[in-house]
Amino acid sequence: MKLSRQFTVFGSAIFCVVIFSLYLMLDRGHLDYPKSPRREGSFPQGQLSMLQEKIDHLERLLAENNEIISNIRDSVINLSESVEDGPKSSQGNFSQGAGSPLLPSKQSSLVVDPEDCSFALQSGSRNSDMLDVYSLIPFDNPDGGVWKQGFDISYLFNEWDSKPLQVFVVPHSHNDPGWLKTFDDYFREMTQYIFNNMVIKLKEDSRRKFMWSEISYLSKWWDTIDKPKKDAVKSLLQNGQFEIVTGGWVMPDEAAAHYFALIDQLIEGHQWVGKNLGVKPRSGWAIDPFGHSPTMAYLLKRAGFSHMLIQRVHYAVKKHFALHKTLEFYWRQNWDLESGTDIFCHMMPFYSYDIPHTCGPDPKICCQFDFKRLPGGRFGCPWGVPPETIHLGNVQKRAEMLLDQYRKKSKLFRTTVVLAPLGDDFRYCERTEWDHQFKNYQLLFDYMNSHPEYNVKIQFGTLSDYFDALDKEDVTIGKNSQSTFPVLSGDFFTYADRDDHYWSGYFTSRPFYKRMDRILESHLRAAEILYYFALKQAQKYKISKFLSSSHYMALTEARRNLGLFQHHDAITGTAKDWVVVDYGTRSKNSFLRPTSPTAQVTSASGKPVEIQMSAVWNTASTISQTELINKEDGKHHEVKVQFSWYGTTSKKDKSGAYLFLPDGEAKPYVYTALPFVRVQHGRFYSDVTCFLEHVTHRVRLYNIQGIEGQSVEVSNIVDIRKEHNREIAMRISSSINSQNRFYTDLNGYQIQPRMTMSKLPLQANVYPMTTMAYIQDAKHRLTLLSAQSLGVSSLKSGQIEVIMDRRLMQDDNRGLEQGVHDNKVTANLFRILLEKRSVEEEKKSVSYPSLVSHVTSSFLNHPVFTMTEKIPVPSLQLLGEFSPLLSSLPCDIHLVNLRTIQSKVDGKHSDEAALILHRKGFDCRFSSRDTGLLCSTTQGKILVQKLFSMFTVASLIPSSLSLMHSPPDARNISEIHLSPMEISTFRIQLR
Repeated sequence: MKLSRQFTVFGSAIFCVVIFSLYLMLDRGHLDYPKSPRREGSFPQGQLSMLQEKIDHLERLLAENNEIISNIRDSVINLSESVEDGPKSSQGNFSQGAGSPLLPSKQSSLVVDPEDCSFALQSGSRNSDMLDVYSLIPFDNPDGGVWKQGFDISYLFNEWDSKPLQVFVVPHSHNDPGWLKTFDDYFREMTQYIFNNMVIKLKEDSRRKFMWSEISYLSKWWDTIDKPKKDAVKSLLQNGQFEIVTGGWVMPDEAAAHYFALIDQLIEGHQWVGKNLGVKPRSGWAIDPFGHSPTMAYLLKRAGFSHMLIQRVHYAVKKHFALHKTLEFYWRQNWDLESGTDIFCHMMPFYSYDIPHTCGPDPKICCQFDFKRLPGGRFGCPWGVPPETIHLGNVQKRAEMLLDQYRKKSKLFRTTVVLAPLGDDFRYCERTEWDHQFKNYQLLFDYMNSHPEYNVKIQFGTLSDYFDALDKEDVTIGKNSQSTFPVLSGDFFTYADRDDHYWSGYFTSRPFYKRMDRILESHLRAAEILYYFALKQAQKYKISKFLSSSHYMALTEARRNLGLFQHHDAITGTAKDWVVVDYGTRSKNSFLRPTSPTAQVTSASGKPVEIQMSAVWNTASTISQTELINKEDGKHHEVKVQFSWYGTTSKKDKSGAYLFLPDGEAKPYVYTALPFVRVQHGRFYSDVTCFLEHVTHRVRLYNIQGIEGQSVEVSNIVDIRKEHNREIAMRISSSINSQNRFYTDLNGYQIQPRMTMSKLPLQANVYPMTTMAYIQDAKHRLTLLSAQSLGVSSLKSGQIEVIMDRRLMQDDNRGLEQGVHDNKVTANLFRILLEKRSVEEEKKSVSYPSLVSHVTSSFLNHPVFTMTEKIPVPSLQLLGEFSPLLSSLPCDIHLVNLRTIQSKVDGKHSDEAALILHRKGFDCRFSSRDTGLLCSTTQGKILVQKLFSMFTVASLIPSSLSLMHSPPDARNISEIHLSPMEISTFRIQLR
C-alpha cells in the first residue's frame, strides 16, 4: 500500500514536467491585480610583466596565509561544536544541506577542507584578459574607409608565391526558431524548402557543400520525410557535403541563458543527431547571439569540440584584434592556469554574417557576389551596384575583383587559409538561389584554380573543412616557432555594432518571460530527477502502469520547449509580440494552490508542524520605510534600496528591444503622495511592503538559522504598462568602497570582473546578470542574488543598479520593426547578502562567490516544491519520507541534472541517466560560522556507493558533457573526483 502511495506522488511529481505549462499559467495569471602546456604566441596587452605579477602574488601570501589559518580555526571550532551537538538525522536532499526550512535550530556548522580553499587564492589565468584589451582600445570610432569600422588593407602580389592562398567558401542558412514569425510559421513557409532543395541540389554536384546548426528545425523536417530522403541526407553527411555545426536544439543566447538550459538544449540536439543521423558535431557556429560568453566555450570544450566560431563582438574589439592579427585565438577560462579549457576560436572580422560583410572588407564589392541579388530579384545591393551573372566575357575581371577581397581578408589573420561564409537569414529557400549561387561561384572557382599565377586554391567547404586545413598549417608553422595563435580569457559583452549603439537593452527586455524561464528550468530539473527515481522503482516492482505511461514523452516535449526558448530571439525578449506569446503558450496546464486561510501542515507521521501564513491584504496602513539596516558583528551597515527611471535619447536612434540608449543618468523615482506601507511580524519571518504606483516592493527578513536567514529577500512586483519610453531600475547603495570595479556572473556558472569605464557611454557599462552581481572592498562584499536574468551596472562606488523592466514605443532599427510595449505585471525576486571579508581588494582576472552565496543562489533558483493532490480527498494519506541520498552532497558540488537518456526507439527511455555534476569554485575568505549550512567539502571526491540510500549504482561511466563521446579509458568507476569549476557528465544506471 505504501508503495502504491509512493507512485501516486511520483506520478504527480512528474506532473512537475507539466508545470512546464507555467508558460500559460504565468501568462494568464500574471499578477494583474495590485593538461600539457602549449607554446603560445604573443598577445598585445597592457598588464604587468610576469615577474611583477609574481612579486605581487608573494606580497599577498602573508595576508592570505593568515586568512587560511583563520578558516582552519573556524572549521575546527565548528567541527567540535557539531560533535558536541551529537549526530543529526540525515535528510535526503537534491541540493546542499541548509538546516531546517522552518524551525530555528542550534548554531549550524560548515566544515571546509583547507585544501579546498587554495583554488580561489590563485591569481587566475596569466594570459591576456579582455579587461586588458579594453584598457588599450581608445573607442574613438574613426572612419576606416570602405571598411567603415576598420582600416585600409594592402598587400604585395608576390606574398603567396611560396604558399598559395587557400579559400573555403562556406554556404549556410541562418534559421531563427522564431523571431518575426513563429517557429511553426517559419518552418511551414521557408525552412522545409531549404532542406528539400538541399537534398536535390547537393546531389547534382559532389563539389557543393552546405551546413546547418538548429536541430529543432531539422528534427521537425525529419518527422515529415520518407526513408529515401532520410537516406540521402545520411549519404550527404557521410561524404562530407553536409555538416551539422554545434548541433544544439537552437543557437542559444549567451547572456540571459542559464548554464542548466544551455547544457540541456545541447544534450537534446546531440542526442537527436546521434540517434537519427549517426554523426557527432565537432565545430561550434554562433553567428547571431548578441555577444559571447566563455561559458559557452567551456561547455563546447567539455562536449568534445576543439574549434568554434563567433561573430557579434564590439566593432572596436574586432578592429583591435584585426590590427594585431589575433582574430583567431585559444579561448581559455579565466581560472585555468594551464591549457585544459582551451578551445580554438575564430572571430569573424566584419560587421555582419551576411554575404556583403564576409568575403572581404568592402561590402560594396562583396554584395556583387551575392547572386540572390541579381537584377530582377526581390532585393538588390544597398550600395547601388548589382551582381553580374558570370560568363566567359566577364569571368576574369570578376574573379580578380573577388580574389582581391579574399587576399585583403587574409591579411587580418596569421595563416594563408581563408574562411568566406556564403549565406544569410533563411537563405537557399528557392531552387533558383541554389542554382545562382553554386553555378556562378563554381565558374569563378574553376577560373581561379586554372590560373597558377593567382596562387590560390578555392573551393566550397564546411566549417570543419576550414578548421582542418587551419590545423594542418598551424602544425607546419609550429615546427619552426611558437604556436601560431595567442591565448585569451574573458567575455565579449557588451556588444556594439556601430556608434554608441550598445545592445544592453535586451539583458532586461520582456523580464516576465526571463523570470518564467528560470521557474521552468527549476521545475524541469525536479521532474527529471524524480522521473528517473520513479522509473527505477517501477522497473524494480514491475509497475506496468507507470512503465507504459507517456511521462517520458511529456518530459521530452518539456525539454524541447525549454530548449526552444533559449534561442537568441526568445529569452532575449527580441521577437514579435505574437511570437513571444507563442513561446509562452506552447504548453498548456496549471496546478492547484491551497486557498483556505486555516490550512494545516503535517509531517509524514501526521503530527502538526508549526507554520506561519500570510494574509491576503486588500488595504494597507500608512507607515513609511525608505532604507534597510543590516546588522553584523554588532555593527550597523546602511544599505539603501531606491528606484529610478531612465528615459530614451532625443536623438534619431532610440532605445528598443535590443538597444539601450538612455537620455542621461537615471532620475529618481518620485511619488506625489506618501506610499502605503504594510509591516508584518511573525515567528519565522517579518517583512515590510511598500506600495508604490509602479512597484510593490517587499523586504523580508527570515528569523531562522538556515540559509534563508543569512540574507534579505527583496521582491518587486513591477507594473509600467502605462508608461512611455521609460525603464525602471532598482539601485542598491552602500558605503562599500568598490570604486569602479564590480563583478557579474556569466550564465550562473562563473564570475567576470568588470570595470565601469568613463571613456565608454553609460549604456556600455551595463552587463548581463544571470544569477548574481557583487561589489566589495577590503572589509565587505555586498551581493545581489537574482532569480531572473537582467541588466546590471555599478555606475558609482558602492552601488549596484539593476534594470527591472523597460517599455519602449519605437523600433531600434535592428530588424524587429516594433517597440517593446507588451509589458506584463512582473514579479522580480532577489536576495541581498552582506558578508564580512578581510583581504585587500585585488585586481585579479578571476573572482568567486562564497559558499553561502552559492547555496543562497541555489535556493533562490531551485526552491522547495510543494506538491498537493490534484483532486481533494477527505483524509489525505501522506507519503513516508523519500530520501534517495544517504547524505547531502558536499557544499560545493551541485547536482545539475539527473536526465533519463533516450533509447534508440522513438519516444522511449533507456535504463541509463546522465548524472551531471558541477563543482563550484568558491572563496573561503569569509566567515564560515553560523552560516546555516549542514554540509562539508571533500576536495571534490564522492564515493559512488555512498551516494544513494534507496538504490544501488549498477554502473557509473564518465562521458563527455552531452553524451557524444566516451573517454578512451572509459570504465565503471567507484569514486567521482571533480576539480573546482568542473562540470562533468556520467552515464549512471541504478537498480
